[in-house]
Amino acid sequence: MTPHPLPDPRPLLLTRACRLAIIDVQDRLLAAIDGADQVVARCEVLVHAAQRLGIPVAATEQNPQGIGPTTARLAAHIPLRFGKVHFAASNQGDFLSWAAAGGTILLAGTEAHVCVLQTALGLSGLGLKVAVVTDAIGSRRASDKQAALDRLRHHQVELVSSEMVVFEWLERYDRPEFKELLRLIK
Repeated sequence: MTPHPLPDPRPLLLTRACRLAIIDVQDRLLAAIDGADQVVARCEVLVHAAQRLGIPVAATEQNPQGIGPTTARLAAHIPLRFGKVHFAASNQGDFLSWAAAGGTILLAGTEAHVCVLQTALGLSGLGLKVAVVTDAIGSRRASDKQAALDRLRHHQVELVSSEMVVFEWLERYDRPEFKELLRLIK
């Protein structure tokens, strides 16, 4: 058995060499999520910024036949979607191939303590760089979200906010996209 590599001690600044994965933001799940409107709003900011800056975006859908598709607010902007049966999207071959194609994988969506957590730990366990966007994830209970954040931190998964992500992607204020994206996050 190969030993698990030690985490890279250097700080991780997010560049545009990223991939954004929106995990299971489906209306039937959202109906039960604490702070669902904020989760969707922050996911919208991330998706818009990623598309504006040429960063690959995909969504996953847990049991789409039973739970339904990605919420319409996001679906129109995310043509690449992966249906899944595993809670950890990292166990789905098609998603894993997309995620492993390069760069840090940013995760947002629901539920923080189930699919987001399992996907983050699965990808990280495979040696991929992962960051979870804390203000763009949600669970039914705040305590479950907090437990997920605690566990992710324990396992050294990078935790970021949507504003951190956008400013790190931009890198500088004199980019032509700066004013447009600044309006999204303020």
